[in-house]
Amino acid sequence: MELAFIPSPSRGVVHLGPIPLRGYAFCIIIGVFLAVWLGNRRWIARGGRAGTVADIAVWAVPFGLVGGRIYHVITDYELYFGAGRDWVDAFKIWEGGLGIWGAIAFGALGAWIGCRQRGIPLPAYADAVAPGIALAQAVGRWGNWFNQELYGRPTDLPWAVEITASTDGRVPGTYHPTFLYESLWCVGVAVLVIWADRRFRLGHGRAFALYVASYCVGRFWIEYLRVDEAHHIFGLRLNNWTALLVFVLAVVYFVLSLKKRPGREEIVEPAEGTGTTDSTEGPTDAADADTDAADAAEETGDGAGKEPRKPRGPTTKAAGSGADKG
Repeated sequence: MELAFIPSPSRGVVHLGPIPLRGYAFCIIIGVFLAVWLGNRRWIARGGRAGTVADIAVWAVPFGLVGGRIYHVITDYELYFGAGRDWVDAFKIWEGGLGIWGAIAFGALGAWIGCRQRGIPLPAYADAVAPGIALAQAVGRWGNWFNQELYGRPTDLPWAVEITASTDGRVPGTYHPTFLYESLWCVGVAVLVIWADRRFRLGHGRAFALYVASYCVGRFWIEYLRVDEAHHIFGLRLNNWTALLVFVLAVVYFVLSLKKRPGREEIVEPAEGTGTTDSTEGPTDAADADTDAADAAEETGDGAGKEPRKPRGPTTKAAGSGADKG
């Protein structure tokens, strides 16, 4: 007999008149706002402008939701296209079912479009929002608790989650709360990325790569505990193989990026109206530009009455050309 357990909500939706308020949707929305809030703070700290993260999120979030749903429907197609199933349910995203792998991939595509429009390097943006994405996942996983889904093997541990629903193959009982494990893991990932970013000044997408790699480590063992239906390849669940592949790609990117472009970007967002993030111009270049502008003003008469400037270096006047060569 279980002495303690985490009770599941009796229902995952509350109706406010004709409007259904779903716990799953609320978790996703809260997670998005948390990611944008933290990403904005980190972006400003890196030298970016306030509001940029939210502007790009307008692209990234819808792409991420669509990508997450597509991945889920493809990998669990029998839930929507099997015998006795209604394919229209594939579009009911509010009932649960988002694959993080598709969400990150398509979300990155949306972010790339938004970054292109703002003249911002995608890796710098990804570094800023990485820990916020991890926290968004931590909150979003509680949507599975509202839907009584994605739990693990049976257990009588004090923190087991009680499943009371008996639809869609569920068997009432107490199980490992894998949603809770992943939520706590994602909080740890966010803390790790923030610490490592401050300690080692990660840049050029390496903070994001660290987030991806560390998330994959946790997802691998958490996935191993789950008992929901899944496709298996050589005895491992499909998501285990996906976690392994993505982990390797993230580590390879981290190492190659560190060798190619060590350090962090000096400029992550162009000054308003410049449209460039080129950080090669230094103080000397800027001073020379100011001096050239002053010289031009004198030549056009704006500097009349003032003592002529002394040349900044040796020049050779070409006979009859009227221009300096050098």
